[in-house]
Formats: sequence, C-alpha cells, structure tokens
Amino acid sequence: MAVRTKIDPFSAEIIRESLVAVAEEMFVSLQRTSQSTIIYEVLDFACGITDEKAQLIAQTNGVTAFAGILTFTVQSVLDKFGLAGIREGDIFCTNDPYTGGGTHLSDVAMVMPLFYEGKVLGFAANKAHWTEVGGKDAGSWTTDATEVFQEGLQFPCVRLYIDNQPLPSLVDMIRANVRTPDMSLGDMYAQAAGLRMAARRFEEMCSKHGTEQVKAGIDYLLEQGERQVRLDMQKLPKGTFYAEDFIDDDGLSEDPIPIKVKVTISDTEFIADFTGSGPQARGPINCTRTGLMGGMRTIFKAITNPDTPVNEGGFRPLSVICPEGNVFSAVRPAPVSTYWETLLNSVDLVWKALAPHMPERMTAGHFLSVCGLILAGPHSDTGELSILVEPQAGGWGAGADKDGESGLVCAGDGETYIIPAEVCEQKYGIAVDQYALNPQDAGAGEFRGGLGLVRDYRVLGDEGMFLTATFGRFKYPPWGVAGGQSGSPNYVEVIRADGSPPQRFGKGARVHLRKGDIARLITGTGGGWGEPRKRAREKVLTDLKEGYISERAARETYGQQP
Repeated sequence: MAVRTKIDPFSAEIIRESLVAVAEEMFVSLQRTSQSTIIYEVLDFACGITDEKAQLIAQTNGVTAFAGILTFTVQSVLDKFGLAGIREGDIFCTNDPYTGGGTHLSDVAMVMPLFYEGKVLGFAANKAHWTEVGGKDAGSWTTDATEVFQEGLQFPCVRLYIDNQPLPSLVDMIRANVRTPDMSLGDMYAQAAGLRMAARRFEEMCSKHGTEQVKAGIDYLLEQGERQVRLDMQKLPKGTFYAEDFIDDDGLSEDPIPIKVKVTISDTEFIADFTGSGPQARGPINCTRTGLMGGMRTIFKAITNPDTPVNEGGFRPLSVICPEGNVFSAVRPAPVSTYWETLLNSVDLVWKALAPHMPERMTAGHFLSVCGLILAGPHSDTGELSILVEPQAGGWGAGADKDGESGLVCAGDGETYIIPAEVCEQKYGIAVDQYALNPQDAGAGEFRGGLGLVRDYRVLGDEGMFLTATFGRFKYPPWGVAGGQSGSPNYVEVIRADGSPPQRFGKGARVHLRKGDIARLITGTGGGWGEPRKRAREKVLTDLKEGYISERAARETYGQQP
C-alpha cells in the first residue's frame, strides 16, 4: 500500500494558487494570440488543469459551462490512448459532441499531457469556439441542420501534435475544409501555444516544490473541495423539487419541446433527473450528455458556493439522470449546432425548481438564450468574406430584495463579453446604428426584471449578407416568482430598406439582407419578483423618469399615477 505524502494546509494553498496561475497564464496566452474575435474579444473559451486521472484541479473562464466539460475532454483522451500511449510533446484535439467535446463542432478542445521527470502528472486543456469549422453554412452552426455531418469538420479525439509539431496531414485537412483557413488555423496554433505555456509553468512549479509535494497538494485540494461542498449542502433546502417548461422549437418545426426536471437534495446528494423531457429533436437544438453535465456543474456550483475554488472534489455529490436519446442527451448523428439553447434550459429548469425555496441566492428567470447570430458575406470595403459570430446580452431576473441586472450575458456564457461596435464596423464592414437598453413593459414586480438590449446592424455592401440567428425564449418568456410577471421575449426583427413589412422571428437560417437592410437584435427583460403593486412608489416614478417603463405600465401594472 502506497504511503501518502503529508502536506500542511498552507503548502496546499500555495500549490492551489500555483495551479490557478498556470491556468490563467494559459488563458491570457490563448486570448492574445488567437485570430477570431469570438475568442479574443468575446472570450468564448475556457482553460483548465486536471490531474493524471482527468480530475479537474484548476480552471479559468470565459465560458463557465466549458470548464465543467474539460474533465470529460481529458477523460476521452485517456479512454482512447491510455497513459501508456501518451508521449511528451503530444497534443490531442476533439470536438466530438457525443463524448469529450460535449457541445457542438465549433467548440474545439485541445489537450496536452503535463510531464515531469518522465511521468505524466496531469493535463492542460482548453476549449475554444472557432469561427469556422466548415459545414453547409458559413460560421458552421445553423438552425436547420438535420444531422451532425452538415455542421462541420469532426475531430474524433485525434493526436494533432507529435513532438510539439502539428501533423501536416491534419493541418492540410483543416485548411481544405474551412472557409477561413488562416483564421481557424491561427486559433489552433493559439490553443497549442497556451498549452505549451501551461506545460512550462507546470514544470517550473514541480521543480520548485517537488513531485511528491505537488501530488500531495492535489490530493489535499480534491478532498478539501469535497469537504467544503458537503458543508455547503447542509444549507440547501432538503426534499424533492420540480419544474417544467418548453423549448420554443427545434428550428425545423413550430412544435414546442416539453422539458422537465426533478431535483432531489439530501445532506449527501444532489440529484437532477430529466426523465420525461422530450426525445432528441430532428433539428439542431439537441444537447449531448457531456454538455448536460457542463450545465449541471455550472448550476450546482452556483447553488452551493460560487466563491470557493473549483475542482473535481466539489462536484462529487452531484448526480445526473437522463435517458439516452433525450433532448438533453442526444446521440450520434443528431444535429447539435444550437445545443446551447437546451444546455441553458437544463440550468434554468433547476434554477426554476429551486428559486422559490432559495430566495437569498437565486433570482427569477433571465433572458436565458445566448442569442447567437452569424452575419456572413463580402466585406463592404474589401470584398473578402467576413463572418461575424457573436452572442448578445440581455435582462436578468429580479431577486427577493433587488431589481434584476440589465445587459448581462446569459448564465452559460458566464464571464464573456459582446464584440464592441467599433470592432464590428471595422472588421465586418457593417454599420452599428444603435446599441441601447431596450425598455419593455415586462418583468414587473415588487422588484422588476433587468432590461434587455437592442442592437441594429445595417448592411453596407452591394452584395448584401446572410443572417442566421437563434434567439431562444421567443415564445416562452422568462418566468417570474411570487407574483412577479414574466419577462419579455428575445427576437430578431429584419427591417427592409425598401419599406416592405418587417420580419420578426426567433430562429432563422440564411436570411438574405440586402444593402440598407437592418437586422435589429432585441433581447428580453428578466422576470419580476413579488406583486407589482407592492413596488415602492418612488421606484416606479424613477423607472418612469429613466424611461424604463411606460406611463401605462405605471398606472395599470403598478397602480401608480405619474
């Protein structure tokens, strides 16, 4: 029986901070060297460090849900190659949605083993959204795919680098299958650079503290993570809680998709059961089980204690039940382009089930959707193909003692940003005519929901552009709590320069925009908390003065005469 090296809490904390620093330096390196605005401006990526058993020991976000998936990414490498088949200088790549990739093909994960004195002590991993991975549509995700083969190039957990050099055949394959090869390969090299940075810093840490101390520190941190989360679980409400809702549709039909969850909480377990939700859809709204695990880790961390360090030990009490072939656990070759709508609905369902029982921690429903869009076509100045891929921000729900936040990205995006208007205009050859808060008379309550945003893109080029967008919660708006009203929907409005009637939709694929046409992107308000007529008069009058509500809402909804 192996004798475990003892480590004191102070030394363990130094090891933990050193590991976080390794992940953070990998994050900064990737951001600064990437080619896609969705990476270097939006921060649509995440980085993490695992031990040799694929247990997460440090992370840094961008996209919160990605960090919850990196464990499964590394595990897929171990499952396929084994420790014995991994060599120093290897870098592996996967975007397989059904295993370690876990999301959609645009999110490419790369993994590098961390060696010290000839032994694998851990892995560095990152996962980033490439603007282009091929497929039938520019930007590589769409709302009307019917199988994954239409969605882009698949990397089924392959060895991409040997002896720190990329395999020329795979580089050639990528270059031949994407519309913007220099950008996509630039992002690949940026991810590899981040991994190599992490490997150098990890080696320096091991050299400083010694292998045994580092391994002992990792074990201590994993055990500490489990101990802490079990203490935090003592504060959670106990019992079984339910929530139901609908996903608007799958992108191919108008039929809503029923979803439900049963959350069971004891002192030792947190179980989320999605049995009874709709089957996997024909359209690309599907989420895979690995993606679902990323969503559940995100909400579990938020519910227990978002302030403590994240590691695998902190997720040990979490169990997820979901039958195979469910819309939350789709199987190959189901299309998964817009998986995030369903992943976010899994988070929102657990949130909805627990919010009335945890008013000190949780708010009413938020605008939920990434509100993702692609605007593709010739740049108005250069004529070169430009592909704008980005999320939008919107309104969050009110709390039991606070109004909702306005203009924040959704829960799954976590610590990401919106591309600045100036960058959009220069890089993509469009005009941003407005970017403003979007006050709507929704989300009313004693505490009102936060406001969404409105952003106008006007096409400048003679040849026009094509718009693909998925704005979830177009039909089923954010929910209120304790008498609070629902928020407002997300949607896209296309305003034609020729004066023809505008189009309004939640999902659209390749909508042709001509010169002078405007794509108006509107995100919803969050849900309200409490009866609207209990809202303090001075708050109603302030909202009216600031333009957040109308006079009609002040009178009819809040019962106040201006």
